[in-house]
Amino acid sequence: MAASFRLSSWLFRRALGVVYACAFASLIPQIAGLAGANGILPAGPSDATLSAVCVAGTVASAAFAAGLTPLLVAPLLWFAYLWISNVGAEFLGFQWDALLLETGLLAVFVSPAVWRDRLRDADEPPRVARWLMVWLLFRLMFGSGAVKLASGDPTWRNFTAMLYHYETQPIPNPVAYYAHHLPAAINKASTAATLAIELLAPLMIVGPRRLRLAAAALLIGLQILVALTGNFAFFNLLSIALCLWLVDDDRWFVVARAFRSADAPRTPYATSSGSVRQATALVAAVVIVPVSLLYFVGSLGIPLPGGVLVEPIAALVAPLRSINSYGLFAVMTTTRPEIIVEGSNDGATWTAYEFPYKPGDLARRPPFVAPHQPRLDWQMWFAALGRYEENVWFQNFCVRLLQGSPQVLGLLARDSFNGHPPRYVRAELYQYRFTSAGGANWWTREKLGDYSPVLSLRDSK
Repeated sequence: MAASFRLSSWLFRRALGVVYACAFASLIPQIAGLAGANGILPAGPSDATLSAVCVAGTVASAAFAAGLTPLLVAPLLWFAYLWISNVGAEFLGFQWDALLLETGLLAVFVSPAVWRDRLRDADEPPRVARWLMVWLLFRLMFGSGAVKLASGDPTWRNFTAMLYHYETQPIPNPVAYYAHHLPAAINKASTAATLAIELLAPLMIVGPRRLRLAAAALLIGLQILVALTGNFAFFNLLSIALCLWLVDDDRWFVVARAFRSADAPRTPYATSSGSVRQATALVAAVVIVPVSLLYFVGSLGIPLPGGVLVEPIAALVAPLRSINSYGLFAVMTTTRPEIIVEGSNDGATWTAYEFPYKPGDLARRPPFVAPHQPRLDWQMWFAALGRYEENVWFQNFCVRLLQGSPQVLGLLARDSFNGHPPRYVRAELYQYRFTSAGGANWWTREKLGDYSPVLSLRDSK
């Protein structure tokens, strides 16, 4: 008999509802400062509209996680996140935002048309839809490993990437501090293990049950370790949710019997998914598979035979942002430049603005913040790797500081000027490093130079 994935599908929908809730709830206190009328990149809709969409998305996510009208809620969640992602521009352009949109679109095809999605009534998901989920997981994991080698980055090829990663990742946590100080041999071994899991485990997911379950264990284990040593928003939870599609129902029952009596009865299920759902998933696959394959091989520098026939379709569906390529940390950053933004009223005495999560104060402990994502703090990491002139959003951010925008100041740890904006703002660039284990401070730094000129409202006009 073919393996059943009724319980896996039911669990996946719960996990996806939690991920959606984390994503929308995280945006509620941030969206006005990022994209509101007085935000960094004003997007047009009113602050009330932006907040309402985020609040409604959080409520709808809870309903989806509870199994209420899943086939109705799933497309609404996908559309709401697509809308807010377009509004948020650079601030919602991370790979896990793209992954959530693609996963959310596929979730529509595995959501049953019932008022209440109950375990005892769970039915078999369309086989095509399940394989689309597995294909997405394969592209995500194998692509992340393959681009590391395809990039030619020496830190991945000589297994030294983890000697730098814990210190240079966007927002380290306390575990990352101690992981950074592990012996070099251990961090080199963990680099090799990361590459091995990302490249080999995805190849196992189409094998027999034992290989598939081993792949699930390896991939979930990797995501847990990444989550323990860094703050990557809801990415790890979403990746684990996709891994649920590798575990068939018989294995779940084995786990359940381990916690109950050995002869615990299985939960009865409905027999099969409807023909309409099957047909709809098949139509979606006709578009998704070739377009995603085009992106996947393209990310590896390989031309797709017949790709010219697929490119018009890819261009047509591109605005939906729901078929994507993936590849995290293709090139490892080996240093940590940090932008320190300062304000002054006389041009002589400068006071630093403190961000809530990114490194600044040398004595402040790296935070645990995931699954919340402080979007401005993350963008500051990317800005430090580029130039002031290239980052229009950062220029706008400085203008909002000079104007004293309450919405933008709300994204910071505190208003250093107590509601009275400074006359001047500047940005300095520092090199940050972890201190030696056991030191009084968590960070040490040295100045590299100016990141921006001294700015005033007169200069910004």
